Amino acid sequence: MKMTIAFLLLFSTCTLLAQNPPAASPAQAQVNPQIKQAQQLNSEGKYEEALAVLDQVLAVSPQDYEANLMSGIVLDMQGDFGKARGYLEKAVEVAPPARQVQALRTMAVSYAFQCDLPQVAKYEQQAFESQMNNQKFTDAAGTANELARIYLECSDVPEASKWYRTGYDTAMRQPNLSEADRELWQFRWENAKARIAAREGKPKQADADVAAAKIALDKSKNAEQQVFYPYLIGYVAYYAGNYKVAIEELQKANQKDPFILVLLAQAYEKSGNKDEATKLYRQVLTINSHNPTNAFARPLAKKKLGM
Repeated sequence: MKMTIAFLLLFSTCTLLAQNPPAASPAQAQVNPQIKQAQQLNSEGKYEEALAVLDQVLAVSPQDYEANLMSGIVLDMQGDFGKARGYLEKAVEVAPPARQVQALRTMAVSYAFQCDLPQVAKYEQQAFESQMNNQKFTDAAGTANELARIYLECSDVPEASKWYRTGYDTAMRQPNLSEADRELWQFRWENAKARIAAREGKPKQADADVAAAKIALDKSKNAEQQVFYPYLIGYVAYYAGNYKVAIEELQKANQKDPFILVLLAQAYEKSGNKDEATKLYRQVLTINSHNPTNAFARPLAKKKLGM
């Protein structure tokens, strides 16, 4: 029993190591407290201080996986993407087998900040193939959806459609998938189709897909997913030019999600409320998560604020 508790504690600790990449495995024996310190400094926007701490770790252990990964994340937050990728390439090179997918997806997100789609696809597909080879179908489906979303927000709608379909089909390969989980993945698929239709300028099709998504969401009885429904309505409304509805619905969605905030800011801007838009763009820049939503939101917010 003591060994089991220790194992679970170690797993929980490892999942905190980076800003939103895939969860870490318990393979690491112990987390360096300096890495935790750097992570906290990064979350507070104290990038130079975080890098100074990480430099201390790398001066002693230049092959340290966590220090290289975190250095790349911090540099991405600063917008120094070229330098960031040097560290992230090292992280991919030295990653333990159980952390390889995390390293690959973190590198993909780095390229998503600049919508460098060939490089995003290179690393996401490697992660996807690794998960498929290990028959981790649910994980692989999540990676496929992540790649699809990057394609969509970087305006490659055909590839987005292809990879969302791949994500759904892959999820359906998971053995013993519960009916609730089937409906959850159906919701994600209908959600994706609605956003794709919205980006294609097909509002009637988008509305039909939104309705189908609501049916699947209700059947899944997944309370945690409910917050994504007003986001979906707001997204579709925004691309249909209905900014009033977009604002009303996006305000009901997760206000800690930088992409939702930046979409809401654009809806305010389109409605002529530049003060509220500026406030939201500034709020986006206080969020230091390293994930696709911030990869879309942060560069746009900087651009809008003249940074």
